[in-house]
Amino acid sequence: MSLVDLIAQADERGLAASGLACLDRCVPLLGGDDEVLRPLWSSLADGGAGGGAWAERLAEARAELDSAEPGPEVAAGDEDQAAVLARRMLAAAPDDPCTSALRPWADACSVAALQIHRLLDVAADGDGPLVAAELRRQVAVLELLAGRGAGGLRPALEVSTEGRRVLRAVVSRRARGRS
Repeated sequence: MSLVDLIAQADERGLAASGLACLDRCVPLLGGDDEVLRPLWSSLADGGAGGGAWAERLAEARAELDSAEPGPEVAAGDEDQAAVLARRMLAAAPDDPCTSALRPWADACSVAALQIHRLLDVAADGDGPLVAAELRRQVAVLELLAGRGAGGLRPALEVSTEGRRVLRAVVSRRARGRS
């Protein structure tokens, strides 16, 4: 099934996890630590995106990431454009998550995350290994949630964590190349 179809068929938890996973993989661009979004993942495990826990934890994550200083490796060219896209993902996250608010956010996060990876990919045509891996991760997250419900959250987080490590390494490598 295609990524577009998976997003179209996802339930509230799947949509929230999809958008959150895209944002989570891009945290290195925002200067946040690896655990900054963990409370949002926990709110999904505790009963979905609905309710006050999501909004409260989202506000805390925004405050922490808004005050975070991106490292020196995120200061030039494509990395700066990528950070702007990641900030937009965070800003657009719905405070009152319902399916009608989560679907456009998950879709926008998917597009933004792919664009971020395209900006940072070494392939001249923009469809290199970094973009292909991000697409695979997005599909994997949605399939895990569709197939396992709440039981798919932990493996979805693991997929996201792997992607975050890859992006952090790419950004660091590019910074070393500029030095």
